[in-house]
Amino acid sequence: MNMVTKMTTKATASISKTLAAKLNLVHRSALASSSLQRNPLQSDCSYFSTSAVLDSSSSPIVEPPLPPPLSVSPPQENTKGSSWSKFLLYVPGAITFGLGTWQLFRRQEKIEMLEYSQKRLGMEPLNGNQLSPSADSLDELELRRVAIKGVFDDKNSIFIGPRSRSISGITENGYYVITPLMPVPGYPESLQFPVLVNRGWVPRSWREKHLEALEHDDQPSNSSSSSSVQVGERSSWWKLWSKKPKLVEEKVSVVTPVEVVGVVRGSEKPSIFVPENDPISSQWFYVDVPSIRRTCGVPANTVYIEEMNEHVNPSNPYPVPKDVNTFIRSSVMPQDHLNYTFTWYSLSAAVTYMAYKRTILKMRRR
Repeated sequence: MNMVTKMTTKATASISKTLAAKLNLVHRSALASSSLQRNPLQSDCSYFSTSAVLDSSSSPIVEPPLPPPLSVSPPQENTKGSSWSKFLLYVPGAITFGLGTWQLFRRQEKIEMLEYSQKRLGMEPLNGNQLSPSADSLDELELRRVAIKGVFDDKNSIFIGPRSRSISGITENGYYVITPLMPVPGYPESLQFPVLVNRGWVPRSWREKHLEALEHDDQPSNSSSSSSVQVGERSSWWKLWSKKPKLVEEKVSVVTPVEVVGVVRGSEKPSIFVPENDPISSQWFYVDVPSIRRTCGVPANTVYIEEMNEHVNPSNPYPVPKDVNTFIRSSVMPQDHLNYTFTWYSLSAAVTYMAYKRTILKMRRR
């Protein structure tokens, strides 16, 4: 009886241990599945720990410690890239704002330059005898009015062009004619040194006629040579028969000085689209004072002036001198700079607003 009781007791204890192990296994499996649902990154570890428990049901169950949960955070490089992209969105707005501010400074400079030009043109004109050809005085004479008298050397004229001129809404191509004004010997009011004078605008037909007239004057006339021979033959026999003294009359060419009122100027600054001058072929596209001096054969420090239309002869309409207002005007006036400023600032505001909206949308999506 005692033996049966002992065997029954041992069987009951073994069954209770087995049931406890099974219950513990089911409980741990439930815990592993719940942790798998909460953190999918631990699925592999939970699977291996569960299989290890199932395979070693007879051995003591030792569960390894679970790894700490991983925090999912964006990489640091992406964060830097997004900040740089935000910064680049505002760069166009900053550039256009800077351009608008630069136009304000240019407007102020242009106002001061035009006031300086108007002040210089309002001064009394200099006498031609006061023009001394020195390199130091050329810069000081810029935009000063001068009144000079001399005679034009038409044979050394240079034509700058083509230059267009609008008359009553009709545009006509022509040239600026630059001619050296030479001193008149024996004339006290004449200038003492040569001066390059931009006499004004002439049409293409006037230039062609002028060149033809110069070529015609250069050709020697045969009639004059034959008449001189006849006069020589007559004088030979007239000396034998005539007892009267011979009176020799010399014809002296009378030169009438021309009065010119102009403004002292310098060389032009051509754009990149203007071709280079070719003095050899007489093709001039812009005013280059040093090259014109060498071509005309005048001294290297000769003054260059542009004639004003204060004394226009109606009977001789060409060349047409420049108007006084052209000397106090610029290709870009202060009002133009103000319009450019408004344009750049408006563009800056529009681009900056677009960049701001784009940044707000990105932040809301996150």
